[in-house]
Amino acid sequence: MNLEIEKLPEFDNHELVSFFFDKKTGLKGFLAIHNTNLGPALGATRFWHYQSEEEALLDALRLSRGMAYKCALARLPYGGGKGVIMADEKMTKTPEMIRAYAKVIDNLHGRFYTGEDVGMNKNDVRLMAEKTSYVIGKIPNKSDNPPYWTALGVLSAALAGLEEINGIPQVRNTTFAIKGLGKVGSQLCKMVIENGGSVIAADINSRKTKLATKNFPSIKIVSPSVIHRQEVDIFASCALGGCLNQITIPELKCKVVCGGANNQLANPEDGVRLHRRKILYIPDYLANSGGLINVVAELRPGGYSQSWVEKKCHQIQATTKKIISLSRRYNKPTSVVADRLAEKMFNGKSR
Repeated sequence: MNLEIEKLPEFDNHELVSFFFDKKTGLKGFLAIHNTNLGPALGATRFWHYQSEEEALLDALRLSRGMAYKCALARLPYGGGKGVIMADEKMTKTPEMIRAYAKVIDNLHGRFYTGEDVGMNKNDVRLMAEKTSYVIGKIPNKSDNPPYWTALGVLSAALAGLEEINGIPQVRNTTFAIKGLGKVGSQLCKMVIENGGSVIAADINSRKTKLATKNFPSIKIVSPSVIHRQEVDIFASCALGGCLNQITIPELKCKVVCGGANNQLANPEDGVRLHRRKILYIPDYLANSGGLINVVAELRPGGYSQSWVEKKCHQIQATTKKIISLSRRYNKPTSVVADRLAEKMFNGKSR
């Protein structure tokens, strides 16, 4: 790979972009730190089969930037970072590989804290903790369920969106189209139905859709290719990113977009497209910050507090209302308003 990283559109004056490789274990990947203005960088580590080194690098750059903005809007004293480990086609992962990666993290001496993301699990976190103390998500507690807190944050943000379009922050008698029935999507389904809402859902995995219909008899399942076209109050993407683009946005029939996936906008212009269509977009890094809030609670001076996590997750609703209000006042896309607000928080001025 021969790239001029600083010329990539995804590069946003990142503080650190590092390639790591360990021949003995097969470890290979990238680590990116967007900024540490508010404190040490935070970002989970992803283990994924990328088609190329460039694809892995771009993922690290995008996700680390998103983490910086997520921490700022959640008012957490941390910056944004991301680690991506490149897996082979068989997704081969060994304890030796994970321990080698932990040493990479440890060599940063607290500049970056990490935990589990796609392709990683609690056992990997435990293995990393053997070699570095800069790991989060390793403390068992009553709420050791990050997807629950992510979904709670999405619901909190959605309530602000529903108040904007319906005049009342209430899920009852509304319909959500949920794309992706993994851990976060399933939790969100449960919360919506328990609060009197209806759900139309889709997933590429038939096992997950069958499980969803078993757990939630009232749910309607449609194909993933048409889930975004459903006439609903809220479209919630809880799958992989990039689902909102120049092809899908004209096909949307929702009033609000608010989901748990990262990087839902294929590019910044898509936030403008949503604004022009008068579809209220709740920035993904705001809506899905509940999971981060939960694991960050481990680092608090007083230790983990579930009540603190609950309070912070519910505060997402107030932050969302503020961004919606500013967007209306200045007639600017919510994506732009949220970015400027986050930048002001971690830089004191726009980047």
